[in-house]
Amino acid sequence: QVQLVESGGGLVQPGGSLRLSCAASGFTLDYDAIGWFRQAPGKEREGVSCISSRDGSTYYADSVKGRFTISRDNAKNTTYLQMNSLKPEDTAVYYCAAAPLLRVGVHSLRAVWYDYWGQGTQVTVSS
Repeated sequence: QVQLVESGGGLVQPGGSLRLSCAASGFTLDYDAIGWFRQAPGKEREGVSCISSRDGSTYYADSVKGRFTISRDNAKNTTYLQMNSLKPEDTAVYYCAAAPLLRVGVHSLRAVWYDYWGQGTQVTVSS
């Protein structure tokens, strides 16, 4: 019942910035959180950040703290991931996902909690 579409990926140099967008439609009020995940070639999918759809609380993986910022625009039903100081190791396909009842916190970046996923957007940080 929830559809997610990512956009904003591209090719950037190390130290550069990108802002990813996740546009949600459908019964989004049924879900507690929107998360960002990424998967690099040959690696497992990892959680990056998530934000509560109720109160805006956020959580970040240690690898992106201080560099990435997740935010939302409720009027547009869109979640953003501002990525600054990008590193080559940030290269991955980035996905947004919606979770049902879930408290944003230390355990909220497990992919198993998320029911709906976008198709992904490629982020490449080249040297």
